[in-house]
Amino acid sequence: MPSIKTKLTPVEWEIMEAIWKIGDSPSVRDVVDSKYSNGEKAYTTVQTIMNTLEKKGLLTRKKIGLVNFYTPVKSRDQAVKSELSQMISRMFNGSVPAMAHSLLNAENLTLQEISDIKSILNQKEKELKGK
Repeated sequence: MPSIKTKLTPVEWEIMEAIWKIGDSPSVRDVVDSKYSNGEKAYTTVQTIMNTLEKKGLLTRKKIGLVNFYTPVKSRDQAVKSELSQMISRMFNGSVPAMAHSLLNAENLTLQEISDIKSILNQKEKELKGK
């Protein structure tokens, strides 16, 4: 699978989140009914965004009868990793510690959040030592 280096707009992330949550290969109607059941976005708007995501290589489309079904090319985790990698490269010259330092200093962390972060780091350290 080729590496897709396409930055998603906020509304594209919103649509992709709905598609990942629905699972399988939803239609535009499935996404509209699931994500915008109160009419927050028009069917045609969602359809346009999904077609744009297909053109960007983030969705594939299969037509069955009159209905198009869209399948994500990447899982949510893969898309997040790709976006994070691009952000780290662009904003922090590829330095993960610089990004972590920036995030930790930019937020008002609680003691519980700091403890949670330490636990995550300890677990990652154990995984790497076990290899």
